[in-house]
Amino acid sequence: MQRLAALVPRPRLHLIRFHGVLAPNAGLRAAIVPGTPQKPGDDAARHAHEAPARIGWARLLKRVFDIDLEHYPQCGGDLKIIAAIEEPAVIVRILTHLGLPARAPPRSPARPLSLFQAA
Repeated sequence: MQRLAALVPRPRLHLIRFHGVLAPNAGLRAAIVPGTPQKPGDDAARHAHEAPARIGWARLLKRVFDIDLEHYPQCGGDLKIIAAIEEPAVIVRILTHLGLPARAPPRSPARPLSLFQAA
């Protein structure tokens, strides 16, 4: 059973590997592998229909924390982001003006784990 289990590939592992000039980063690969002919304007038209390479930060917040920054909660209308404040000094001034703490709360130390509780 152990010998048979060694033959089963790990999940999400490429089963075909290329060596020599067929390897992905080989210097002579372009001379051997035929490329697709491209027209000068074909590249721009192809990229226009593709999805963007990165997801915007508003959509990431929606996906991870379920915070919707694209729609107004009361009426469902579209929100428009006017500005994003990134300078720490300005953020501290705004938070102190609003009466909110400008520093994060201190972290408490981890509780000691005795060997008897772990088992």
